[in-house]
Amino acid sequence: DWLCWGAREQNKISESEDLIRIRITCHPQSRPTARDKRGTRAAMGGGAEGVEEVGVLVVGAGPTGLGAATRLNQLGYEDWLLIDKFDEPGGLACTDITPEGFLFDMGGHVIFSHYQYFDELIDSAVGVGDEHWNTMQRISYVWIKNRWVAYPFQNNISALPKEDQITCLEGLVEAKVRCATAQEKPKNFDEWILRVMGDGIADIFMRPYNYKVWAVPTPDMQCAWLGERVATVNVSKAIANVLHNREEGNWGPNAIFRFPKEGGTGAIWKGVGRLLPKDKQQYGPKMEVVAVDKDDQVITLKDGRKIRYKALLSTIPLDIMCKFTGKPELAANTTDGLFHSSSHIIGLGIRGKCPHGLKCWLYFPEDDCPFYRVTIFSNYAEKNCPEGSKKLPTLCMGDGSDVPDNLKGDREGPWWSLMFEVSESEKKFVNQDMVKLGGTAGTWSDVVRDTIMGAINTKLTDAGCEIVSIYHRRLFYGYPTPSVGRNNVLDEALPHLRKHNIWNRGRFGSWKYEVANQDHSCMLGVEAVDNILTGAREMTLEYPDIVNKKKNHELLYMKKGTV
Repeated sequence: DWLCWGAREQNKISESEDLIRIRITCHPQSRPTARDKRGTRAAMGGGAEGVEEVGVLVVGAGPTGLGAATRLNQLGYEDWLLIDKFDEPGGLACTDITPEGFLFDMGGHVIFSHYQYFDELIDSAVGVGDEHWNTMQRISYVWIKNRWVAYPFQNNISALPKEDQITCLEGLVEAKVRCATAQEKPKNFDEWILRVMGDGIADIFMRPYNYKVWAVPTPDMQCAWLGERVATVNVSKAIANVLHNREEGNWGPNAIFRFPKEGGTGAIWKGVGRLLPKDKQQYGPKMEVVAVDKDDQVITLKDGRKIRYKALLSTIPLDIMCKFTGKPELAANTTDGLFHSSSHIIGLGIRGKCPHGLKCWLYFPEDDCPFYRVTIFSNYAEKNCPEGSKKLPTLCMGDGSDVPDNLKGDREGPWWSLMFEVSESEKKFVNQDMVKLGGTAGTWSDVVRDTIMGAINTKLTDAGCEIVSIYHRRLFYGYPTPSVGRNNVLDEALPHLRKHNIWNRGRFGSWKYEVANQDHSCMLGVEAVDNILTGAREMTLEYPDIVNKKKNHELLYMKKGTV
């Protein structure tokens, strides 16, 4: 058999350059014919005693790992194994369910895709059409100055008080001049904001909001990642919108999106896992990788097992992998390198009908609440909440206080829900002391209480509403920050790993937020497999601006292939 190990230098190979190939000597009589009780490959001929061997080892069963496994399976390459330390597939794209029956994703995940391959895959996993998917138009607003302003904010300053309209328009005009006379590109995100939007929008919205999202000041972030992520401003249109008091929305690639009717985002990736052979997937805490020997190409698992690989496709966070492979100097959590934030996901299940119409997700730049974004999760799918006939007790009131006697006891719905996101980092403190809420709500991290009060401050809820379910989960790895020093680390770390037949990919594996949505993450795995097996270019990793500007039809899931 021949296994193509890709290009000489990542991101630099030309189409005419030869591929580096390594012959795998594996005679028919030495091939494994059985699997041990755990479903892994028995040690192959020539391997050290007690060390299992596999051609392609995939670590992590989130969208990237599942995309890689899907491509290996699709192409008929049989010598692979997928492992994950969690009990089921999904990674950061999982969905949790509260004891009361409310579903919450790990953030505001929705489906809008740049890839035909991705569309075909998730339709195969979940089903096709309106029976399985809700297709929705994004209805998003920014809560600011005690009012709702349509998203994107910079196109809808007509909704602001007159004084702020004037400040923003003056800044836009000054920014237009600044941009026209600039002699060099902006050095960081803050300079980009000033050059594109001006001081008014910067101070009123962009700086405070982005600090709440990224948990880092805007001067510490680069601007090469922006692309389709941040709307620019048409100055003439902004002035016209103010004069005509006109609202403008529907910007961006997610103006129309899909969401599963049942099971939340996690149902998508569980479905993808079911499309793959069971005997090539292993889950559970024992599957956690605790060491990587880059020279012998062996990983060690938490239970002491060792697996030798020919190629390692890893979604392990890049900072951890750098430590595993002898590059700890690249792993510092600093804006001069690989900085990241943590995310607190807080969910509230509430009795009654949703008072916010068809709103989807909402933005909060001001300091009267800890969260930067809220998703009205009950609007995405009816089954994100329990059935209305289910009887539930009220845990506490909308301000976290005790439940009055006349509202105690199990009662029927209807129900609605809110999902809040709060960022945290070394540059943005979040209070996590434990506090006791009223009623039977119990003890929670203080960020939950702050969120409950913030929901009242921003008129999402009121003190008289009834909270019937509370959820909180902290994700240590929340967002891979596009920090000013990120690219320097990536330019050293990823080629270093490739020299040792390690393809580190994914939201935190390759640390590129600009290609970290679910569709991107999946295709990072798919394209990495093609690079491993055939030396094909990894377009998503190498050229984010290209793949994000079009629908990519080059790869198809429904078209089966062989290798």
